[in-house]
Amino acid sequence: MLAYVLRRVLAAIPVMGVVALFVFLLLRLTPGDPAAIIAGDTATPAQLEAIRTSLGLDKPIPVQFLTWISQLAHGDLGTSLISKTPVTTLIGQRLGPTLNLALVTMVLSILIAVPMGVLAAWKHGTLIDNLVMALCVLGFSVPVFVIGYVLIQVFAINLRWFPVQGFSTIANGIGPFAQRATLPAFTLASIYVALIARMTRASLLDVLGEDYIRTARAKGVAERIVLFRHALRNSAVPILTVIGTGFALLISGVVVTESVFNIPGLGRLIVDAVLARDYPVIQGLILLTSGIYVFINLMVDLSYSLLDPRIRY
Repeated sequence: MLAYVLRRVLAAIPVMGVVALFVFLLLRLTPGDPAAIIAGDTATPAQLEAIRTSLGLDKPIPVQFLTWISQLAHGDLGTSLISKTPVTTLIGQRLGPTLNLALVTMVLSILIAVPMGVLAAWKHGTLIDNLVMALCVLGFSVPVFVIGYVLIQVFAINLRWFPVQGFSTIANGIGPFAQRATLPAFTLASIYVALIARMTRASLLDVLGEDYIRTARAKGVAERIVLFRHALRNSAVPILTVIGTGFALLISGVVVTESVFNIPGLGRLIVDAVLARDYPVIQGLILLTSGIYVFINLMVDLSYSLLDPRIRY
C-alpha cells in the first residue's frame, strides 16, 4: 500500500503543476489591472506604472511565473497585492469556518441521505420510492441561494429560531456554533442529500438483485440484516466515492452559501480576491482546493479495501 500511496503522490505533482500553470495564465490573460484597483479612479499613468513595478507586474509573464514557482518550491504562496498580508495567513484565518461548515454539511447529508436511499431501494417502485426521488429532483433543481433565502425568511425572520447571518467557531461553544451553522448546513445539504440518496438507492438496487441476497432471504435472515449488513456494505464503494467527491467540492463550492449567510470563510475570501484582482490570493486558494481534492480522492481510494477485502493495493 505504501508503494501505491507514493505513486499517487508523485502522480499528483504534474497535476498540480498543470493547475498552477493554467490558473496563472488565465489570470494574466483576462482583462483587469490590479494596479488600477489599488490606485483608484484618479490615478495618473505614472502612478499606475509605479504600482505595477512595485508589484512585479511589469515583468514578462514567463518571468512572473518562474518567480511564483520558485516561491511555491519554498512553501511561500506569496503576499496579497491588496492587504500586503501573506496568503498563507489569509487562508489560515478563513479555513476554519469553511472546514467546519463542510464537515457539518457532510455529516448532516449522510445522516439524511443514506436512510432515504435505503428506504427508496427497499420500497422500490412504490409511492415512497417516487416521493424520495421527487425530493431528490427538487434538491437538484432549486438553486442554493433560493433555498438559503427561504430558510432565512422562515426560520430566522418569521420564527426567530436562528440568527439571520454570521458564524461562530466551536471554540466559542457548541450552542452558538450549532445555532449559526444550522441554516447554512441545511442549505448546502439540499444538494448533497439528493446526490447521495440517489447513489445509495441505485447501488442498493444493483446489490439486492444478487444471488447471495436471494439466498440470505431464502434462509429467513431478517430484512434489516439483509439490507444493512449484506447489501449496504457491499454497495458502499460508489456511495463512498460520491461522499468523498462531494466533500472536496464542498470546500471549493461554498462561495454562494458563505455570501448569503455572511460567513468569513474561503468562499468569501476568493470572491473578494477575484473582485480586487488579487492574483496571489486567487492562485493560492485554487492550488489549496486542488490539493484538498487530490488528497480526499486518495483517502477514498485507500478506504475501498476496508469496505471490500477483495481490493488490494
